[in-house]
Amino acid sequence: MTKRVGFIGTGVMGAAIVKHLLKAGFSVNVYNRTKAKTEGLQKAGAVWQETPKQVVDQSDVIFSMVGYPADVEEIYYGEQGIFSGEIKNKIVVDMTTSTPTLAEKIYHSAKELGADSLDAPVSGGDLGAKNGTLTIMAGGGVSAYEKIYPIFEVFGKTINYQGTAGKGQHAKMANQIMIAGTMTGMTELLVYADAAGLELEKIIETVGGGSAANWSLANYAPRILKEDYSPGFFVKHFVKDLKIALDEAEKMKILLPATEKAKELYQKLADKGWENDGTQSLIKLWWADGKPISTEKDEI
Repeated sequence: MTKRVGFIGTGVMGAAIVKHLLKAGFSVNVYNRTKAKTEGLQKAGAVWQETPKQVVDQSDVIFSMVGYPADVEEIYYGEQGIFSGEIKNKIVVDMTTSTPTLAEKIYHSAKELGADSLDAPVSGGDLGAKNGTLTIMAGGGVSAYEKIYPIFEVFGKTINYQGTAGKGQHAKMANQIMIAGTMTGMTELLVYADAAGLELEKIIETVGGGSAANWSLANYAPRILKEDYSPGFFVKHFVKDLKIALDEAEKMKILLPATEKAKELYQKLADKGWENDGTQSLIKLWWADGKPISTEKDEI
């Protein structure tokens, strides 16, 4: 297994993953659009590279984790992008939540250049990245997956091969559809319980101990009570993900009305200026500074 790893995109989750790789003894080359965000990683032993191309030239396996499909296009196909480097016989792994179509495009481009590719989006948020317990959903070639699996084990807990190129992204869409339901349910639970005069800490404990228990309730409801809206996952990125899911559903001629409503709510949250908050800030459509701000259905 190679010890030369490249990592492009060191945001909240990417930075945590790089730390795990460094602790595991990997030599990690990093690139981020904002160099200052890599300073802590450089102090921990990561090596800064000026471009995605330079990351490729100095690495055998290259991971990417950026914000949007357009960012993925740029880092792979830009003038100093991944595919402009010495990519032959190497493996690229895009962990961005992106489109299945783009994942397939990257896979075929890599093959044409004598390389291999996986789309491997993750779930688990900032806590999963920090604790090394991410869920990883991989699509692409089986051989590439088997080669990368030992690296996935460094920062992942549940690691599954989903199928051919693009299937990892489809799996992530299924994941986001589920999260959309649990986040809206968790938010409305708190709104209802508060209006009914229940103790919110007690109701979280009670509901969390029964059949309605879920990750969002356990991890995000306590943050809301502390008015902690820091991003484990950005609102703006969740809006992007839900749009991708709905676009793919339209292609498959299926209707997802609950997901459509969740996307509408999160879009409204972003439009109100909270796009850089964590997804738990959905509660702000009802509460502001701990106080109810709306009781009219048509306002939500």
